[in-house]
Order: sequence, then structure tokens, then C-alpha cells
Amino acid sequence: MPQQTSRRAFLGQTLVGATTAGALISAPLAAARVVGANDRIRIGIIGAGARGQEDLKAAIAVPNVECVAMADVYTRRHDEVRQFVPKVEAYTDYRKLLDRKDIDAVIVATPLHLHAPHFLATLAAGKDLYSEKTMTWSIPEAVKCRDGARNSDRVIQIGLQHESSGSLTDTKRWIDSGWVGKVTEVESWMSRNTPHGKGQWVRPVPGDCNPEHVDWALFLENRPKSEFDGNKFINWRLFWEFSGGNTTENMIHQIAWIISALDLDLPSAASMMGGIWSEKDGRQVPDTISVTLEYPEKIVCWQSTFSNSRFGLGERILGSDGTVEHVSGSTDMVSGRSREETRYWAEKANRPSGDSAVSETPDQNHMANFFDCVRSRKQPNAPVEIGYKSAIAVLMSNIAYREQSRITLQEAMAYEPKYS
Repeated sequence: MPQQTSRRAFLGQTLVGATTAGALISAPLAAARVVGANDRIRIGIIGAGARGQEDLKAAIAVPNVECVAMADVYTRRHDEVRQFVPKVEAYTDYRKLLDRKDIDAVIVATPLHLHAPHFLATLAAGKDLYSEKTMTWSIPEAVKCRDGARNSDRVIQIGLQHESSGSLTDTKRWIDSGWVGKVTEVESWMSRNTPHGKGQWVRPVPGDCNPEHVDWALFLENRPKSEFDGNKFINWRLFWEFSGGNTTENMIHQIAWIISALDLDLPSAASMMGGIWSEKDGRQVPDTISVTLEYPEKIVCWQSTFSNSRFGLGERILGSDGTVEHVSGSTDMVSGRSREETRYWAEKANRPSGDSAVSETPDQNHMANFFDCVRSRKQPNAPVEIGYKSAIAVLMSNIAYREQSRITLQEAMAYEPKYS
């Protein structure tokens, strides 16, 4: 039987090892240094696995940004980061990093179940924050992080890189100009493939992945205690206890893009069908998915498979006066070439003289945008509000899948999260 916990107990466990949301809101933030236009920004990173190292490399590539500390419960990650940041101070316990007074901003790239405690602890420490997507593992956590951010003066960027894309800039311009008309449906998809017998995300467990080199208790910070499991530690994306599956890994980017383009709020209801059909490898999260999100007078659909990669990922915004299509990595059936582009086509029935258009606005550097805002104190491209709205959408979808039922927003907000 799946292990369940009460909503009150869950919210308490979520913040073990971090400042409680109530204390965060009521207590003054730790003093933070004001970063001038020419000052070096000193950063730390919590969670330095594959994604965290990508984020860190992007960060130190930004001029006048220096990484002075890292924290990861797995000592192997300390050695890996020292390969490109030789003088970094490495900690197992992230709280030691947050105690440092010489750090201006923190990147959080830990597994999804740890995002909320690390998010709130970073704000309580008075640091600016770059938090990887999805913002939180559960809806109650999303509410707490949103409320904590609203009561903070820290700059917060969520790792939703599509929010810095030129395609979004041009799509919003086309919509705001009336070119698209009334939108009643959005189609979106994401498809991948792997060789037979090799499930998506499954990674080998290194020989040193054991209790001697992993602080398992810190990894289980807000989860029921259990014996060390190297497979769960390395392949946490496969398990509900630590992950939201493909909706929180990939759909999140696309639904955030769609929400921003159409200025949507929260969905009124969600449905999700699918299953574990590509590879029977012990995973709990589905590999084949069909989601429908209901918004006022429109639906947003998202489909995904891990058994075919031909059409990559994309979105189609279907309006009465025009269509916007963004495709990335789709493969042309004739040429076999992949392409990424965003185009607009007029609907001749309602816009007979309308011309087609191609997005030409360049992408922004998402990480550089964060550091620009650390200096200017302006709002970054992916603020907490879009992190919150997109998190609610994908987490509602997961609830619908797990309960095998259409879930309303009201039901989702009252739902008691399940660890397994």
C-alpha cells in the first residue's frame, strides 16, 4: 500500500533542516551585500550532479561571476566540480554553505524533492536564488515557496530556460498584436527514444555510491528514513518519492512557455492518461503520457513518449486568426534533417491579407539574465510567479494520473501528497 501522510505532517517534514516558512516570513532576512555594477558576484551551488554542473559552468562563464563554494551529499561530485573550479570549498551539508557571509547568490540544482527546503533556506540566509525547475515537488510546497518569495526582497530566477527564448518574445508580440485571434486549443508534445533495454534516465550506479561517500540522511531530509539505496539515489527521477517524472522534467518547460505566451493563470482542471509501456525497468513514473489542462474557454494538451523521437518537441497555438508553431528537434520525413523554428501563419478566413512570419529574435542567456538582475534588482525572465503557475499545472496532471480521475484545481489544492 502507498505510504501516506497527513497534510499537516507533510508540511512539517518538508522544511526539516531549513527555516520554516512562517519564520522566514516573520523574521528579517540575513543581511545581504549590495552588488555593484562592477563587483564580482560570488556564488555557491547546492546540488552538483549532471544538471548542477551544467548550471555551474553556465554561471562561471558569465563575466565577473566566481564560484566559491559547493555542497553535495555525494563526495564524488566534489571531485568532479574541482575539475573545473579547482579552488572551490566543498561541503556535504548545504547549511554550512548558506552560513557563509561571502556568498551573494546560490544555485539550487538538487533532486526535485529537495527544491523546497533548499529554496526556503536560501531565502532565509539572505541569498539571491537560481532554483532549478520544477520549482517544487508538491503543491503545498509551491504555495509555501511562492509566499516566502513574496515576503522576500531576494532576486529569484527559476530554471525555465524557454522563458528567455526569442521564440517566446515573438510569439507574445504576435498574440498581443491580434494576429492569432481567439485561442481555444494548444497542442504540445515531447518525444524521445533509447535503444531497446535502456530506459530513459537510467544511469549506472558508480562503485563509490555507498554510505561512506553519500550522506543518505541529508538526501532523505524531508522523507521517511530508509536503508541506503544506490539506485534510488542515482536514478531518483524514476520514483515518485523524489520525482514528478516527465511532467516535472520536460512538460514544465513547455507549459511555462505556453502560460507566458497566452498570459494564463492556473488551470481549472487536469486529466492525464498513460503508463509504463516503453521499458519495464522498475520505474514508478510513466514513460507514455497524454495530458489535458482546462483553462477558461481553452484546453492545452501535452503528449510524450519515450519510444519514438522523430518529432522532437513543440507547441502549436491554434487561434481563430492565425497559428503559431514552435518546433525543436523534429525530423523532416523527406530530408531526415532536424530543425528548430517558430513560425506564424494567418488564418485566411479571418485574416485574408495576413502574412506569414518567422521568429528572428535571438535567445537571451538565461543564467546571465539572472546575474544581470542580481545587480539591477529587476525581475528576471522566469520569476517565482511563472514557477508557481507551471508547477501547479504539472503537479495537477500527476495527481490526475495517480488518482485515475479528472482533478479540479480545488481538489488539487487540498490533495495530500503521496511519497510512493
